[in-house]
Amino acid sequence: MSVTEKLAARLPINRGTAKPVVAVVKLHGVITPTPSPLSRGTININTVEQALAKAFDHERLSAVALAINSPGGAPTQSALVSERIRELADKKKVPVLAFCEDVAASGGYWLACAADEIFAHSSSLVGSIGVVTAGFGLNGLLERVGVERRVYTAGAHKVRLDPFRPEKDEDVEWIKGLQSQLHDQFVSWVKDRRGDRLNDGEDLFTGEVWTGVRAKEMGLVDGVGNLRAVLTSRFPEAELVVAEPKRPLLARLGLGGATQSLLTAIEHRALWSRFGL
Repeated sequence: MSVTEKLAARLPINRGTAKPVVAVVKLHGVITPTPSPLSRGTININTVEQALAKAFDHERLSAVALAINSPGGAPTQSALVSERIRELADKKKVPVLAFCEDVAASGGYWLACAADEIFAHSSSLVGSIGVVTAGFGLNGLLERVGVERRVYTAGAHKVRLDPFRPEKDEDVEWIKGLQSQLHDQFVSWVKDRRGDRLNDGEDLFTGEVWTGVRAKEMGLVDGVGNLRAVLTSRFPEAELVVAEPKRPLLARLGLGGATQSLLTAIEHRALWSRFGL
């Protein structure tokens, strides 16, 4: 026996002691395709892809937990991220648990429904299953400052809801029609994911928001509790490994178009402020 073999024989054998893993993915911020370096976090398919892939790639993976803190945002990005979560979960055949923190509203709740089980703190704000579009009417402003706006188009409806032109009833009906279609998709997703756990009520899909306790009664969440307590109880032997989405390079450097970044940050701040945050 060689010297190396003799040394190896003296080393303690450690078989079967590797802990199982529960990967925690932080989904914090406004859901938007256009991140701002001035915002306190954004979610979209590009920023979360690396974190999701890493979370689902652990060899000893027992489950994936989503720590969600989001007032919502873009419906398409909400759907893309949720679909990616389901794709990875089905491939790895592991349970996904969502934990609502301060708020999981609108698109934030859309993300939560990608999980097999949803938990919320008793004081969390959950729901807002609806669609909103906001803007400003600035047509009077140009007249007051003596500026003439010139727009040339090919296509009768190319400049619907132009903020510098008077609002038209037909344009309002058009945007309401789009909102109705998106709302139907949102409702269908929630019903598909939550199934008979939902307690039907008139307010369930009106865009209303509830505390975690009330959300549990309505079937929007499965339990009341926080991430660490629930995971420690469910997976007592597991090691928690956190995967955070990357921030865009300009955001990490604190750079970006100053004016556009400021406007985006104000818009994102308005979303948070709707929930007192």
